[in-house]
Amino acid sequence: MTFLIYLAAYLIGSIPTALLIGKYAFGIDIRDHGSNNPGATNTLRVLGKKAAIVVLLVDVGKGAAAAALPLILNAETDPLMAGMIAVAGHCFPIFAGFRGGKAIATTAGVLFAANIWMFLIAYISFVAVIYATKYVFFGSLSVGASLLIYSLFTEGTEHELIFSIFLLFLIFLHRSNIRNFIDKNEPKINDKRLKNDRIPPRDHKKRA
Repeated sequence: MTFLIYLAAYLIGSIPTALLIGKYAFGIDIRDHGSNNPGATNTLRVLGKKAAIVVLLVDVGKGAAAAALPLILNAETDPLMAGMIAVAGHCFPIFAGFRGGKAIATTAGVLFAANIWMFLIAYISFVAVIYATKYVFFGSLSVGASLLIYSLFTEGTEHELIFSIFLLFLIFLHRSNIRNFIDKNEPKINDKRLKNDRIPPRDHKKRA
């Protein structure tokens, strides 16, 4: 049962939300525009607010659904572990050539379903660090750091290991941002370089 839950969680996480919206509503591959990341932030930058809200809600929902699988199936599998496997699916989706997002929205869904205190601590940290530094990637890294610190004081060894790996995972996913920051090329959240021209949705009426 645990293996089936993990498999289902990975497949749920692998649903490439931003890629599907970009392809079918805008006729583009979101990974070829903006920061090239198929997540909510890049969707906002390239496709606009409405598309970004849809991507955000679905990606959060993926994490929550995966973490809820053990409860739904009345299994003894750790909801947090099932959710983290969905996060891995989101970042390395089998349905999109293993080119996925950077974990933050799907992780929010996992934590919201598995442990509300973890969710609050991680995402208060996320918002606070972005506000203080104006760099989104610092906020993303703070999610992993805050979860690890929380687990050191409140959780067992198993969760300490999960969040140690998760923090390293986030560092790997944001390695280009870290490199750009060192080279002083990483734009801040209010940088004019992020204000790219939006790509309009397909005009299906004109095509008809």
